[in-house]
Amino acid sequence: MSGNARVLDSLDRPLSPCSEDRAIKLIGSGKAELVSESPLIIRLLRKIDIPTPKPEPPHVLDGQQILLHICCGPCATYTVKRLRALGANVTGYWHNPNIHPFSEHERRLETLLGYAGEIDLSVIQSESYEMPAFFRAVVGHEQFRERCAICYRLRLERAARDAAEQGIGWFTTTLLISPHQDQDLICALGHELGDKYGVRFYYENFRRGFREHNEMARAHDLYMQNYCGCIYSEWEAEIARQRRQVGDEERQTPTG
Repeated sequence: MSGNARVLDSLDRPLSPCSEDRAIKLIGSGKAELVSESPLIIRLLRKIDIPTPKPEPPHVLDGQQILLHICCGPCATYTVKRLRALGANVTGYWHNPNIHPFSEHERRLETLLGYAGEIDLSVIQSESYEMPAFFRAVVGHEQFRERCAICYRLRLERAARDAAEQGIGWFTTTLLISPHQDQDLICALGHELGDKYGVRFYYENFRRGFREHNEMARAHDLYMQNYCGCIYSEWEAEIARQRRQVGDEERQTPTG
């Protein structure tokens, strides 16, 4: 014989199936009785202790308030969705003095506020646009990564401080969704500043949702910028585009 037989215990609760040969042996040994020949179903003559599955422990954010530092509308899409799925009560937070020029800062903020209205997300805005503070902090440290570390600290420290002042126990940042940012450094700074202000930093590799965040941003017709934010990143992005353009033109030029 071949195939599987359905197996019930003495209380008619389904158990794991067994082979037809095994089912016949159980019947022959007096340990089971035949319920049906087609399909083959047997009933064991004893009750089986079936362990009750342990419930999943609640996620650390379940029912918790969290302040989400947001760098732009598109980055808020997946991140807010993910945090809400974990049971968190999310409040957005805007503090990005690195974004230049002022018109770009306002366009990104307007995009975020428009999207926040669509998804019923409350957003706290910091007091003012503090562009001079950003430049004073990075002067002499304009190189990529070096200035980024300073920029992360400026924004995360303000978020941690304001989370504490608002009585919000957790904070995190949408910077964690970008493949261009230093996740390890962001995580280390987040925990350091959380300890300083008495709040907890939530770390997750939100990059797993990067493709979905792009799809969501397009579906909501959100403005999607083409540089990180500061004037240095805009300059570097433009240089990279020019190099790609030259490379494309060289590849298209026929050779003799």
